[in-house]
Amino acid sequence: MLDVFARWAAYSLLGLENGTPLGSAAEFFIEDTIKVTLLLAMMAFLVAVVRTFVTAERIRKLLGGKREGAGNVLAALLGIPTPFCSCSAVPMFIGLMEAGVPLGVTFSFLIASPLINEVAVALLLALFGVHVAAMYVVSGFVIAVVAGIAIGRMGLENEVEMSVLELKAKTASGKEKTIGERLRFAAWESKRITLKVFPYLVLGIGIGALIHGYVPADFLADIAGKDNPFAVPVAVLIGIPLYSNAAGTLPIISSLIGKGMPVGTALALMMSIIGLSLPEMMILRRVLKPRLIAVFAVTLFIAFVITGYLFNLILG
Repeated sequence: MLDVFARWAAYSLLGLENGTPLGSAAEFFIEDTIKVTLLLAMMAFLVAVVRTFVTAERIRKLLGGKREGAGNVLAALLGIPTPFCSCSAVPMFIGLMEAGVPLGVTFSFLIASPLINEVAVALLLALFGVHVAAMYVVSGFVIAVVAGIAIGRMGLENEVEMSVLELKAKTASGKEKTIGERLRFAAWESKRITLKVFPYLVLGIGIGALIHGYVPADFLADIAGKDNPFAVPVAVLIGIPLYSNAAGTLPIISSLIGKGMPVGTALALMMSIIGLSLPEMMILRRVLKPRLIAVFAVTLFIAFVITGYLFNLILG
């Protein structure tokens, strides 16, 4: 339905010529903008309902005293519906450590939260379908659990800035919400997230449309195709200095895949941009010493590279 409308809008309404780079880019832009925006609004609403039950205070209580293994799994699961970005890294880290959550369990939460969120899932569903979206969610969850366990076993608690443990995290309080209040909050949150993300979404889809219409397929195949065995680690390294969210990144990733970049390589690039960006490392420096930040970065780098290769192996 949307593809029919996109073709009509591009070639009849706008009068562009079918088969030209500009016409192809316009069709891609119109279809993906509508499709992704609608799905994002729906996913944001559903996740917001879940978030009314998963508050920051409840997370601290649930994870407090949890041991390795079960604690890492629970932390990764709680990280999925919880909004997290660089700006919230410090207070969330302080709150979890103050509640007695082990370091490795804390990292499982901090890894899962930015990697797996309603924006990423909505865009993956819209652009790649259920199969790839499910694989991404499972791989992100496994990375969060395994990386958290690995970091927890290294005995790096002394690499946390001591001043952090002396701070008091702010906690939210209040009475339990009614069903009507939860639904009203979900509707408001869906509108807020969609409007906030929309500019990045349009920018990302616009860049993706240009790639779709104008970048020769052979160009990407040469530098990041299946014949280059180092394409995945190179893609992860490229993503580290970049900073964006899923809304701005995934439409570009979709176009790169459409031009011949293997799915695993493209998603490894996206994981690096979202979960291993240099700006995030700089924010975390406020609570972590350089050695722990380095361990965190190297652990995620290895995990993203392995995941990229596995995706390429499974999806061909």
